[in-house]
Amino acid sequence: MQSTEVNCVVLLGPTAVGKTAIAVRLADKFGWDIISADSRQVYKGLDLGSGKDLDEYCINGKHIPFHLIDVATLDSEYNVFCFQQDFYRIFNSQREQGCLSFVAGGTGMYLDSVVRGYELLPVPENSVQKAELEKKPLEELGAMLLKLRPSLHNKSDLAVKERVVKAIQIELFKASDEGKKVRAELLERPRIVPFVMGTTLNRDELYRNIEIRLRQRIQAGMIDEVEHLHRSFSWERLEKLGLEYRFVSLYLEGKISSLEEMEKQLCASIRHFAKRQETWFRGMERKGVKIHWLPCETSKEARFLAAADLVEKYVLEVC
Repeated sequence: MQSTEVNCVVLLGPTAVGKTAIAVRLADKFGWDIISADSRQVYKGLDLGSGKDLDEYCINGKHIPFHLIDVATLDSEYNVFCFQQDFYRIFNSQREQGCLSFVAGGTGMYLDSVVRGYELLPVPENSVQKAELEKKPLEELGAMLLKLRPSLHNKSDLAVKERVVKAIQIELFKASDEGKKVRAELLERPRIVPFVMGTTLNRDELYRNIEIRLRQRIQAGMIDEVEHLHRSFSWERLEKLGLEYRFVSLYLEGKISSLEEMEKQLCASIRHFAKRQETWFRGMERKGVKIHWLPCETSKEARFLAAADLVEKYVLEVC
């Protein structure tokens, strides 16, 4: 086996393609933990609707350790900044132990934030500053942003006023005393050398999987799960979680007339979501991320074997 600089393996793909099952097999074979990259599985209580499937993390009587599942509550907002900082902590700890990090999931921005190393800063809300900026014409705002950030590469960001205002607020906060203090307290971005694999299915098979899985989750008690969550959280909070939680909430509020109609609308929405995920991954490739796509097989076994072959060929086994 050839030695490489790779220190992080990533398995990504859209919803309902069997990522967790493949990831667990890989983790078992190579002695890895799994770092989950799923924006809803981070929350406690979001089980059936998020597809948490914790039973899958056991194989042959062995528990596969996982991270970043059930690490937050709905009382607060967990976002890409939180994920990146948590990932850095886990990555650094695993490197100290001489272990390689393994990330599996489908939340594109989470994955991209560590693969391409987003420079993120938690900017506090400043509604007064935002209102003042929004009064200015787009051309003036664009010139202001270029002055604050002369190295701006993506000029398309100058075409949308909302984005320009947000970008200016970020730059102003960076330059402030408070911003400098926050930046000094952030974890230093480690040197991450990823090997990225992707898995998906042909469109018909993917859509069948989505439909079957949705029915299974409804039968398993997904609607009861959302009703239980509403005892502690508003419908608005649950709707913001999207997909299953949004549509079941709308159904329980009486805004969708029947269970059958809710299931139909939700199934269509999950299909669109899967397409958006694939579009995001193609965007990562256009930005220079090499994704080694596994063969588009319906068999998880075939895709696991292909992934294991890639790891053995390109990745140093360090754990």
